[in-house]
Amino acid sequence: MIKNCLECGEKVIGRSDKKFCNDQCRNAYNNKLEVGNKSLVRNINNALKKNYKILCELNTTGKTKVSRKTMDEKGFHFHLFTSIYNTKTGNQYYYCYDEGYLLLENEQILLVKK
Repeated sequence: MIKNCLECGEKVIGRSDKKFCNDQCRNAYNNKLEVGNKSLVRNINNALKKNYKILCELNTTGKTKVSRKTMDEKGFHFHLFTSIYNTKTGNQYYYCYDEGYLLLENEQILLVKK
């Protein structure tokens, strides 16, 4: 039985269960399968890393106030965070790993470290 490579269509020589003519075709085929599945996760993880980097850069003392404009200018994504902490007083802290922030009045933000 003659089998053709799943990637390039060339004749496959060798074992009966072989699906690809060489490693290059096997890698190319599998990379195409993974691109669609992982691109969303990769993009979100990259944005979370960027948020974390911005929080670390702005919060050098462990507790800092900054303006929302400053964070916007650096490209911070306020809709991406890893957890929310609700205090007994009703405040909501948004965390990106161990760096967090609390939205205050007048477009001010309190940055904290867990």
